[in-house]
Amino acid sequence: MPVIRPVSDLRNKTPEIEEICIKEQKPVFITKNGNGHLVVMSQRLYEEQQALMELYDNLDEAEVQSSQGAKRIPHREVMARLRARLNG
Repeated sequence: MPVIRPVSDLRNKTPEIEEICIKEQKPVFITKNGNGHLVVMSQRLYEEQQALMELYDNLDEAEVQSSQGAKRIPHREVMARLRARLNG
């Protein structure tokens, strides 16, 4: 269930909003005159969402490349390359 608060709570109940954002890792939707206005979230949640968006963009790009006949690398080779990078 989304957390929705009026814009006045940013001024009057900042610690409460901060607790929701940090401890519960939930965004808080701020309304102004009954309409959506802002979203407040923790930096951690924001960074996680940005990383997820970047992953989706990369997957979309891979799908396009695959549909255009780009060279594919077998799973075993990819894993071998990753292990080699991790091990040094």
